[in-house]
Amino acid sequence: ATCEMCGMVGVRDAFYSKTKRFCSVSCSRSYSSNSKKASILARLQGKPPTKKAKVLQKQPLVAKLAAYAQYQATLQNQAKTKAAVPVEGFSWGNYINSNSFTAAPVTCFKHAPMGTCWGDIAEGVRVEVPNTDCSLPTKVFWIAGIVKLAGYNALLRYEGFENDSSLDFWCNVCGSDIHPVGWCATSGKPLVPPRTIQHKYTNWKAFLVKRLTGAKTLPPDFSQKVSESMQYPFKTSMRVEVVDKTHLCRTRVAVVESVIGGRLRLVYEESEDKTDDFWCHMYSPLIHHIGWSRSIGHRFKRSDITKKQDGHFDAPPHLFMKVKEVDAAGEWFKEGMKLEAIDPLNLSAICVATIRKVLADGYLMIGIDGSEAADGSDWFCYHATSPSIFPVGFCEINMIELTPPRGYAKLPFKWFDYLRETDSIAAPVKLFNKEVPNHGFHVGMKLEAVDLMEPRLVCVATVTRIIHRLLRIHFDGWEDEYDQWVDCESPDLYPVGWCQLTGYQLQPPAPQSSRDSQSSSSKQKKKAKSQQYKGHKKMTSLQLKEELLDGEEYSFLQGASDQESNGSASYYIKQEP
Repeated sequence: ATCEMCGMVGVRDAFYSKTKRFCSVSCSRSYSSNSKKASILARLQGKPPTKKAKVLQKQPLVAKLAAYAQYQATLQNQAKTKAAVPVEGFSWGNYINSNSFTAAPVTCFKHAPMGTCWGDIAEGVRVEVPNTDCSLPTKVFWIAGIVKLAGYNALLRYEGFENDSSLDFWCNVCGSDIHPVGWCATSGKPLVPPRTIQHKYTNWKAFLVKRLTGAKTLPPDFSQKVSESMQYPFKTSMRVEVVDKTHLCRTRVAVVESVIGGRLRLVYEESEDKTDDFWCHMYSPLIHHIGWSRSIGHRFKRSDITKKQDGHFDAPPHLFMKVKEVDAAGEWFKEGMKLEAIDPLNLSAICVATIRKVLADGYLMIGIDGSEAADGSDWFCYHATSPSIFPVGFCEINMIELTPPRGYAKLPFKWFDYLRETDSIAAPVKLFNKEVPNHGFHVGMKLEAVDLMEPRLVCVATVTRIIHRLLRIHFDGWEDEYDQWVDCESPDLYPVGWCQLTGYQLQPPAPQSSRDSQSSSSKQKKKAKSQQYKGHKKMTSLQLKEELLDGEEYSFLQGASDQESNGSASYYIKQEP
C-alpha cells in the first residue's frame, strides 16, 4: 500500500486505520488537518472546496504540522499585502439585519479595544454624524440615534425620521466620523437636517432641544479613549519564544514582523525569506519572553543564528500575559495521571489525555491518548490553570462527546474501565481551574473569531454552545466539524466590526457553492454522532460508513448545560472514579 500523506510504500496489513490509507497516526492526522488547509486555500483563492480537497504533500516522517510551513509559504506568495481589503459583497449590517441576528457586546471582550471602557453605549444614545441626505457641496452633519448595536457597529437613524427606517445606516461607533453631541458646535461644523425631512419642522433648534433633553451621548473623550486602547506595547523587531508549529512540544525564537489590532505576525528566526510565520494575539498563552523555556524546563529549539540580528531586541517580560501562581508543594499533578483536554491539533474535540511531564511554575506537558508520536513531538504545554484541561468525567456531566483514544475498541468509552485497564489514576478534581467569569455570552451571538487551525484567518462566527466558561465557536457557512472549543476569555475572539476597526481582513461565511460541495458526510454525521475519533476532518460518506463502529450511537440533547452558568456546582464530578 502507498500512504496517501507521505507517499511511503509498505505492507498493507501494517498500515493504519481500517481503510489502510496511511502508514502512521501522524500521517492520518496530518491528512485531516491538511485537507482543511487545502479547502481554506481554495476559499482564499475564491474557488469552492472540492468534495475531496487536494492534500498538500509533505516529506516522509516529518512531524504532523510540517505541511504548515509549505502551506503558509504559498499563502505568503499569494498575499504579500496584508492591508485591509474590504471583502466584496459581505456586510455585517446586511447580514445581521436580514437574519435578525444578535452580536456579542463589546464588553465580552476585555482584550479588545474599548473592551473595558465601553461604558453606557446602548440603543438610544445620540451622536453627530455626516449627513449624506444633502445636496450641499461641503460636508455637513446631523444628529442620529442608535437603533441597534452589533459589537462595534451601530444601526443609526437620523433625528426626525421617527419610525421611518428608509435611511437607516450602519456605522462603526469607534470610527472617525462619529462624534458626541456638541462636537459640531465646538468644532464650528454645520448641523443641517436631511433633505427628506426638511419640510417637517420650521424651528429645528427647538425640535433638537426637545428631543435631546435627557438623552445620552458619547463621552467627550471617546475618540481619545479609542486611540489609546489601540496602542499596543509589542513593537516590530521584538524577539519572543513561541510554540514551534511543526513540533508542538518545543518553542523557538521568533521576531515580531507586524502588529495589527494586538495580533502579532511572528517570523521564526531562521526563516531567511520571512515566510515561515505564525500568527497569535499578544496575550496568547503560546508566546513567552526569551529564556522562559529554560526557566521552566520546556523543550526549546536552539536557533542556528548565534547572535541577534541588527535591530532585534528581546521583548520585556512584563509585556506577556501573567499566569496565576500555583502551589505545587502539596497535592499536585503527577506524570501518568489522566484527564480530559482540548486537542490542540483538532480543536473541535475534547479527548482522553495523559500528563506526560510536570514542568516548573505550574506548567504541564500533555499528550492525547492513542495518537501520540513516539518521540513525544506532539505533547503540548498547558498551564495547570488552563481552561482547556478538565477533570475526568467533565464531558459526561456536561453532555459533550468525549473523543476516546484512537483505536480503543471498548465503546461506549467508560472512564472507570479505562483507568483500570491502563492501571492509572485520574488527576484530582480540586487541582483544576473552577472559576467561571460572568462573561455575558449567549447561544446564537455573532462575533469575529480566529480559525485557530489557521491562525492567520479571522472569520464570521457564532457561539453555538456554552458550557460554563467554554464556548463552542461555529464558523458560518462551514461544516460543524470545523467548530472549535474556545475559552470565553480567549484573546482570539473579537466583537463584530473588529476587523474593520483594526484594518484586518475578515473572512466572510463560506458561499453557498462551497457549502453544497462540502462532503455529504456531514449530513450522515448529524444522523449518527457515534463515539468515535473525530480526527478525520473531511470524510467521504463511504469512508464514514466504513469507520462507524457497531455499537450504540449517541446523539446528545443540548441540556441545561448549554445555558451560560456562572456557578460551578455541576462543573465537576463529586468523587473520582
